[in-house]
Amino acid sequence: MNAIRIDRGSTETTSIYSEGGDLFFERTFNAPRERVWKAFTDPELIPRWWGPHATSTTVEEMDVRPGGKWRYVSRAPDRDDVVFYGEYLEVTPPEGFKWTFMFDVEGVGPMGGPETFILEDLGNRTKVISIGHMGSAEAIEGALATGMVAGAIETWNRLEALLTEG
Repeated sequence: MNAIRIDRGSTETTSIYSEGGDLFFERTFNAPRERVWKAFTDPELIPRWWGPHATSTTVEEMDVRPGGKWRYVSRAPDRDDVVFYGEYLEVTPPEGFKWTFMFDVEGVGPMGGPETFILEDLGNRTKVISIGHMGSAEAIEGALATGMVAGAIETWNRLEALLTEG
């Protein structure tokens, strides 16, 4: 059976699609894989790019190893704080990692699940593939209703700016 690819709001720089119960975000960054890996795993760099514009992120916990916990708090002037949290399931520097990615939605409760990041070495560029293992099309629709696509694109735009700085 062939996978069904559904466009989820791709932009010029970021491809977003779903296949079955998985939601994919793909983008190629103009930076070597080691620099991209560091941006994803250095708690001092995360606040410089993680989250949409006009938000600030505090890294409360980040233990990048299998079984290690992570917790980020995203703040914005127009909403309550949003807590993102989970556990690292697999860590393979600098090829990628798998973690649980959870967040609480008011009135709904916790959302999320396992997410895999693949950092593909393209020389001086790196293709990042994020695969959110949501489990079903309904779970994907629920997550998309939170505005995650716009937030993810802004976040990756901020990551690109950080990587361009060196």
